[in-house]
Amino acid sequence: MSDVAAVVVNYNTRDHLLVCLRSLRADGLTQVVVVDNASADGSVDALRQSDPEAVVLSMTSNLGFGTAANRGVTVAGAEYVLILNPDTVVEPGTTKVLAEALDRDPRLAIVGPRMENVDGSLYPSARCFPNLVDAAGHAFLGFVLPSNPYTRRYRMLDWDHTGPGQVDWVGGACLLVRRWAFESVGGFDEAYFMYAEDVDLCWRLRREGWRIGYEPGGRVMHSLGASSRLMPYRMILTHHRSLMRFASKSTTGPERLLLPVVAAGLALRTVLAWAQHALDRGPPVAQ
Repeated sequence: MSDVAAVVVNYNTRDHLLVCLRSLRADGLTQVVVVDNASADGSVDALRQSDPEAVVLSMTSNLGFGTAANRGVTVAGAEYVLILNPDTVVEPGTTKVLAEALDRDPRLAIVGPRMENVDGSLYPSARCFPNLVDAAGHAFLGFVLPSNPYTRRYRMLDWDHTGPGQVDWVGGACLLVRRWAFESVGGFDEAYFMYAEDVDLCWRLRREGWRIGYEPGGRVMHSLGASSRLMPYRMILTHHRSLMRFASKSTTGPERLLLPVVAAGLALRTVLAWAQHALDRGPPVAQ
């Protein structure tokens, strides 16, 4: 695995982080960079005791996911970089399968694995860029009817997830990037604190002619929202601000006239998501 390095962005998820790193070592990764966003839970001390070979970048404040990941990629000395959340567990053989996908296709900039929830069910990390109609339908019907047609199209729920293929974007909880492609578009947009930086990155890469892949031969378990649960209401607001930024960047032509409506809709959805969390204490951010 000399051609692959891993970058893990951590914020107050010590126990998840240690498990994640053990899975990376078991998968054959020798180059591991952890960017710690000023955790206060002893993450850095525990990491240095558990895995003294890992490179640790200790930030003095919480930079958010994309900015921290960019710092890690700068340090990681490999052609391919596996960027992932600390609440992920990489199954053995995953990195090799993903790297082979990039080897086979020189225009493939990013490839994502099959993502699974802790119960083994599929987490739909391979998705399409939604138009405004599908985005609105997913945003509001998703609260009461999760299997509505808009959400199904956006999450590609009727797509065959058992085989590899090209997709619009893959979730940033775990993805393997071709370093040269990543750097050619400036990495993650650091204006995003959290959320939507992955879809934005894939959108910019595709505009430059790169491809995005999904490879279910690699499998990763994801304990969704380990950091977000620490500040649920703030993260709900952050999520919707990120969605608005992406809408502003990606919407063109006459549809831009609808951006004030989009902003109002996202403001309403923020309040609804706050209320939903207060009532059921469910996941802090609807995905």
